[in-house]
Amino acid sequence: MNLASNVARSAIAYPDRAALRLGDEVLSYRALDQVSARMAGLLRDRGVKPGDQVAIMLPNTPDFAIAYFGVLRAGGIVVPMNPLLKSREVAYYLGDSGARLLFAQPAFADEVRTGAQQVKADAVVVDPGGFDALLGPAPLVEEVTERHEDDTAVILYTSGTTGQPKGAELTHANLTRNCDIVAAELLHLTSDDVIFGGLPLFHAFGQSCTLNAAVASGACLTLLPRFDAYDALRMLADHGVTVFAGVPTIFSRLLQPPDRDAYDVSRLRLAVSGGAAIPVRVMRAFEAAFGCVVLEGYGLSETSPVASFSRLDAPREPGSIGTPINGVQMRVLDNSGNEVSQGETGEIAIRGHNVMKGYWQRPEATAAAIRNGWFHTGDLGRVDQNGYFWIVGREKDVIIRGGYNVYPREVEDVLYEHPAVAEAAVIGLPNPDLGEEVGAAVVLKPDAAATAQELRDYVKGQVAAYKYPRKVWIVDALPKGPTGKIIKREIAPPADG
Repeated sequence: MNLASNVARSAIAYPDRAALRLGDEVLSYRALDQVSARMAGLLRDRGVKPGDQVAIMLPNTPDFAIAYFGVLRAGGIVVPMNPLLKSREVAYYLGDSGARLLFAQPAFADEVRTGAQQVKADAVVVDPGGFDALLGPAPLVEEVTERHEDDTAVILYTSGTTGQPKGAELTHANLTRNCDIVAAELLHLTSDDVIFGGLPLFHAFGQSCTLNAAVASGACLTLLPRFDAYDALRMLADHGVTVFAGVPTIFSRLLQPPDRDAYDVSRLRLAVSGGAAIPVRVMRAFEAAFGCVVLEGYGLSETSPVASFSRLDAPREPGSIGTPINGVQMRVLDNSGNEVSQGETGEIAIRGHNVMKGYWQRPEATAAAIRNGWFHTGDLGRVDQNGYFWIVGREKDVIIRGGYNVYPREVEDVLYEHPAVAEAAVIGLPNPDLGEEVGAAVVLKPDAAATAQELRDYVKGQVAAYKYPRKVWIVDALPKGPTGKIIKREIAPPADG
């Protein structure tokens, strides 16, 4: 088994179909197969053997896919890295993973080279589109190196709330099975589909649900290296995008341009939200504006990533993350590891073909996360009488106010229903009497007006007295990670409040 076999298969079935598109540049499946085969040859010439780690620090361009599938084809292990990492972080990722070779682009060459030098790794800096010159003399490795299904294919680093990032080892079986289910069973992809490629490909969501799902089905992935609402709208219209994938903040941003109706998005048939819980108001507004169904899924880097999903052929419950995908089980557990009653809140645990092999060279962390065959997510949720799962929040995000548990997601959903609110994040603030107080940072929609007092009163009228945020402050923007997910640990309340 080898995840890169999907490229070879699609090159036979759809040789002249567009595999990747960046603006006017199009790479067919035949070309992707050939150039990734030369990438495998280059790696062999540089001494990369099956099982060796190779890092790629590239944006959403065809070069990412060329390097990704070239490494896999050669039998190597891909270590994807955020192109925005600084030298200290580059050194950590390379040193921890053991990657001795890194491919990157010139925009961050100084940081890349400095970080690589610290751990005595080689950095290959390639101009955008420069793989043609680099790979021209390389031998063609037409065969795809055979790997065992349990061999590691990708090491994905997770940005935990505490400590250094850990590398989740995802196997060829993990990733192949996950992308096959996403493509065939969940999104019903065909070679006629055009998928929006704005999610970072170095992240699990972008890799499995856009790049790997597209290649497995012979669809076209149209790439957007940096998200901008107008660039995305033009892409949806000009490239005839049929499937959109994004995190909730991207959905919100696409709703904001006042002239969005000027873009013909009539080919869009489906949108997929993941990475964080999408507010129901945002989901409904997007469906009304873009005329397509929004399906919400759930997963983590450690689960390849998709664990549960809403279905096209089943009743939807807006706000739910759906039901476990085929071959995966999910349970809701209490602090003692016992399954809670239906409707009660507990930690979500996952078991199935999608669960990682373990954390790279961290047996203790692996043993703490995977117990009795179940991966403990740290996410709080509940399951209803119909088997639908609902996310309540992160275990560490729960605010304990005077002995009462306050789940930020519930308060955020109310804030999102206010017509002036674009984004909201609810966090716990230290309080000498109550332990924690409820606080909310809010971004207003363009040209909208609301005061902190107004927003506080709005929530106060709709939730129990211990839940509403006593402290509300309005900000221009909320801190976000590479996928656009709000990073709550970086939110700082105003000094005066």
